[in-house]
Amino acid sequence: MAMPGGDQELGSYYVGVDVGTGSVRAALVDQRGILLAFADQPINQWEPQFNHHEQSSEDIWVACCIVTNKVVQGIDLNQIRGLGFDATCSLVVLDKQFHPLPVNHEGDSHRNIIMWLDHRAVNQVHRINETKHSVLQYVGGVMSVEMQAPKLLWLKENLRETCWDKAGHFFDLPDFLSWKATGVTARSLCSLVCKWTYSAEKGWDDSFWKMVGLEDLVADNYSKIGNQVLPPGTCLGNGLTPEAAKDLGLPAGIAVAASLIDAHAGGLGVIGADVRGHGLACEGQPVTSRLAIICGTSSCHMGISKNPIFVPGVWGPYFSAMVPGFWLNEGGQSVTGKLIDHMVQGHAAFPELQAKATARCQSIYAYLNSHLDLIKKTQPVGFLTVDLHVWPDFHGNRSPLADLTLKGMVIGLKLSQDLDDLAILYLATVQAIAFGTRLIIEAMESAGHSISTLFLCGGLGKNPLFVQMHSDITGMPVVLSQEVESVLVGAAILGACASGDFASVQEAMARMSKVGKVVFPRREDKRYYDKKYQVFLKLVEHQKEYASIMKGD
Repeated sequence: MAMPGGDQELGSYYVGVDVGTGSVRAALVDQRGILLAFADQPINQWEPQFNHHEQSSEDIWVACCIVTNKVVQGIDLNQIRGLGFDATCSLVVLDKQFHPLPVNHEGDSHRNIIMWLDHRAVNQVHRINETKHSVLQYVGGVMSVEMQAPKLLWLKENLRETCWDKAGHFFDLPDFLSWKATGVTARSLCSLVCKWTYSAEKGWDDSFWKMVGLEDLVADNYSKIGNQVLPPGTCLGNGLTPEAAKDLGLPAGIAVAASLIDAHAGGLGVIGADVRGHGLACEGQPVTSRLAIICGTSSCHMGISKNPIFVPGVWGPYFSAMVPGFWLNEGGQSVTGKLIDHMVQGHAAFPELQAKATARCQSIYAYLNSHLDLIKKTQPVGFLTVDLHVWPDFHGNRSPLADLTLKGMVIGLKLSQDLDDLAILYLATVQAIAFGTRLIIEAMESAGHSISTLFLCGGLGKNPLFVQMHSDITGMPVVLSQEVESVLVGAAILGACASGDFASVQEAMARMSKVGKVVFPRREDKRYYDKKYQVFLKLVEHQKEYASIMKGD
């Protein structure tokens, strides 16, 4: 791929690698945060039984090598200065010689990763939460089944001989990747603070691990789960090892950064953008007035503050877990993109939709959006759901209710199952996700955050209906990045920091993240959405009432 000429200072490139749920993506990014090359490669997932989701670290590393080799084709490798990784917060298990161990009853050691969205450890997380240990204050009061402690406890209780007793290293996936690239087992503050109960100030809490029955991890100064912990963007060891350099097609010795979880890389890629000249309330305000929402398979809501803020049902405060020197609160919705797919693909009219979208060379969502425009007639599109309401917790509620037992709800179904019905159900689902965001924002604000602007990235940010509904329903402007692949920009920012080309993460963020489009709320529709939101809150209230009726004598 030909590179534009230009002055020498733009001659430095960084490689960002993002391991998502279903694929590995890589980008070559310049000092201005512009993507010069992009590649992606699917990765395997296994679901041996319901709620068990597994991957392979070897499989993922091979995919990383394929995409990095592609993005640097035809480049003068001397211009590549740094490499940054981000990944889902999945759990990688290796033995003492760093070979994979099975996380399944089949004993298949190729499948050595318990994926982030795996919910096998429900019983374990319930017992951990019953301890009411003080570390739980930093995860909104209740630990999620998607965090690592319950998964570790599950392995100890279910796969003692084949996995637990042989294990030498438990890595968060982002830390596995930086180890694979550098041979350094140091962990990122991001992973350990957000998913493993580590404290940036106090370190590990022995009493927690002993209380939950994982006292064996305290041995050897926590060598199995990490005892050297570095802020994201810190340069690791001597950079890229010759062996990893050969695999990745990159120069040996280039800087490799301590990594980030994928959502946090998205936050890093958008939250620091220079917003001057867009008429936004957050112009001239501190970065703490911004909320980054990273929306793909699931959604994460990243808000930062100068001082720690405790928000019930919202993870954090985590010190320096995303932007150094700031406390991070992280709200989230367990399924968003996955829920939209589920609702659309499960509908009787889905084959018709697929055929029509294919005939028009459109994605199914572009087709649905234009179909909604067709059937709305003179009214605003959002008004089509006046009597169809969705509660989106088909996979439980992560924030702010932190209730795994909640289910999805759809109210207002009719006998017809045509394309119009499918389009309106899709719209109601998108709105429900936006109402869920509004609920998270209200929880954060009532605890002390002050938010004026949303910064959206991730796959769903490419869907204009999703973006407009978030703006209308929250009443806030939504900023989209110039670079759609904000998560990859975030990963490249880490590589840029590790290379020493920028004095700080903040400086790199300001230079490398750019505003693309700003979407403002349609104020005239506010009253309608306020009413829909009242219904939304009633749905969960009623669901809880139904559950208590059924539990009663």
